[in-house]
Amino acid sequence: MAKPIYLDFAAATPLDGRVLESMQSFLTEKFYNPSATYLAAKEVQQALAAARSKVGHWLGARPSEIIFTAGGTEANNLAIHGIMRQFPEGNIVISGMEHESVLAPAHEYDCREVRLQLDGRVDLEDLRRKIDGNTVLVSVMYANNEIGTIEPIREIAKLVEEVRKSRKGRPLYFHTDAAQAANYLDLHVARLGVDIMTLNGGKLYGPKQSGALYVKAGLQLKPLVQGGGQERGLRSGTENVAGAIGLAEALDIAQTMRGNETARLQRLQRLFLELVGAKLPAARVNGSLKHRLPNNVHVTLPGKDNERLLIQLDEAGIQAAAGSACSASDEEPSHVLRAIGLSESDARASLRFTMGRTTTEADVKRTAEVLSELA
Repeated sequence: MAKPIYLDFAAATPLDGRVLESMQSFLTEKFYNPSATYLAAKEVQQALAAARSKVGHWLGARPSEIIFTAGGTEANNLAIHGIMRQFPEGNIVISGMEHESVLAPAHEYDCREVRLQLDGRVDLEDLRRKIDGNTVLVSVMYANNEIGTIEPIREIAKLVEEVRKSRKGRPLYFHTDAAQAANYLDLHVARLGVDIMTLNGGKLYGPKQSGALYVKAGLQLKPLVQGGGQERGLRSGTENVAGAIGLAEALDIAQTMRGNETARLQRLQRLFLELVGAKLPAARVNGSLKHRLPNNVHVTLPGKDNERLLIQLDEAGIQAAAGSACSASDEEPSHVLRAIGLSESDARASLRFTMGRTTTEADVKRTAEVLSELA
């Protein structure tokens, strides 16, 4: 039986062998609690500090600005609740295409959603209108997990900074969820202009349930978990040393190879889109073609049932998705697709193919061929 063609890298990535190797000893003989005082524990503490420095290097951040978490969802929750619980009268402004781990906590407060353009990019003028004197947090994801659109983070940061300078008293912070961006985009926080950034190890060939939150020096968050005071008091509990080391190694590998890997995937993406256009002329591509992650192909096949297509693709040995894996059990159509103007029927006729390091030209050609036969 042929090996399945996996095209759901936005949902999960396999653990890189180099990452596993970096973690191995901390899962077995170097099991010590880094808070303990004996020498072996101190060595583990030093390894954890080195991992923090490695993450900080790629973000252009101080090690003390890196908080290790159990994945992107926790990091997003810490970012939003950590700010908003300090300002009960404040409001938060988000885009209409955020991940559920931003949407859910944000909507526990006075939350305003910014309108999206048809390609999924934030309407900057609407963003400016939505920010008022009570806004304390703006959260816009760096790149979307469903349609692959890359948001104008630098322009948003400039807008936030202009508003920040024009008012006195209440602070204003900018958070971005960079879970999908870390493999392919620059993460330097000063160049981006962000105050808080989320990373997710499970999306960049690192261990699942590993993540990090960049928190700019001087910015105060209220912790979600209290106790021993680890992670600058923002995430109490004995540190997942192996997970943190694995995340740092995965990020190091991803950022080191991102130039070559981005170029390779862009070639496959162009081929994929050309084949879909030739074999399925009725298909429509969702998301920005210019500002797009290199591994994402998201199409609507009018009149088709995406659930049926996914089952048929799976039977043919091709693993794809209809949208975010975190909301796969939700019977409602994708909120991202509705936010960019798709009808409910078109949202239910849409498929997401996300490529990765093991994807080949043969995989792309085979997928386009099977899809054309089924649709």
